[in-house]
Amino acid sequence: MEGKVSFGDFAKLELRVGEIKKVEAHPNADKLFVLAVDLGEESERTIVAGLKGFYSEDELVGRKAIFAANLEPAVLRGVESNGMILAAVSEDKKEVKILSVDDGAEVGMRVS
Repeated sequence: MEGKVSFGDFAKLELRVGEIKKVEAHPNADKLFVLAVDLGEESERTIVAGLKGFYSEDELVGRKAIFAANLEPAVLRGVESNGMILAAVSEDKKEVKILSVDDGAEVGMRVS
């Protein structure tokens, strides 16, 4: 593991339960999906995720997961991403597993 992070720094990260509402192939990238995600806000967010090849669109739609909600927007191959889905990734990057939430976790709940 790398260096330690203070609790204060960790607390700055806003992790929330979100539900993937729509998935589309990224128009300019073979390994990326463009997700429409409900984080319990007024409107859905667009989040770009490198999940293609690990999950199908059908496996993602309707799935609840944990998202980093307060990251600065990043443009990934021409599409602005407004958050990040959390996933466990093997050292060789051949396995990617989305972090799931228990049944009953509601969209928008803060993870702490």
